[in-house]
Amino acid sequence: METASRGPVTRCLVPSAPQPRNLREIAEKIETTTGLRVQVVGGKLVLPPTPRGKHAGVLKRLRRQFEGSVLPEGLDVYEVSSIALPEDPDDYVTPGLVLLPVEWEEDDGWLAASEDAALAVEVISQSEKSREIRDKADWYAVAGVAVLLVVDPRHGTWALHTRPDSGAYQDVLPGKFGESVRLPEPLRLEIVTDDFPVYGASPRGRREGEERAE
Repeated sequence: METASRGPVTRCLVPSAPQPRNLREIAEKIETTTGLRVQVVGGKLVLPPTPRGKHAGVLKRLRRQFEGSVLPEGLDVYEVSSIALPEDPDDYVTPGLVLLPVEWEEDDGWLAASEDAALAVEVISQSEKSREIRDKADWYAVAGVAVLLVVDPRHGTWALHTRPDSGAYQDVLPGKFGESVRLPEPLRLEIVTDDFPVYGASPRGRREGEERAE
């Protein structure tokens, strides 16, 4: 998604890293035998936090909007599709959603080329730390993913990252749930965030602590 600064490290699965060029194979075996989603970030096997229901709810709403929109010709939206870090024998990440060429669904491989990713979407888990989130964005910039949308249900915010260069996104546009995300060319899509769920909030949008205080 090098050093540990290139990506989030939520929990290592092995205390000492195996020999280089074996990590992807080990991660694939772990996923096959356990069903857990494993990534290789910064040369380490990591297990992302277990997604909560509202995490899945954000992804569902996003996917429905993409599927109901007119995407650029030849692109479609995919889940559970991993992106490889160019020129790295190990590192890869699995975004929540990714826009890839439709040829991807006919590919026998399991790692998509980062230059093929028109957009990656990451939904922040409740236990992720600020440094992990920053490092995750840097990973996508290093990989050269053109557009990264980070949705944070902890605070009801989003951030649109564009123009990756020198290991960082040069433009970052912040916003709040309720404000639409306007994706740049050639995507030209507007994502509505009004009904995105917030961690710790009731279905009506108030946080649980606020509701109990009434």
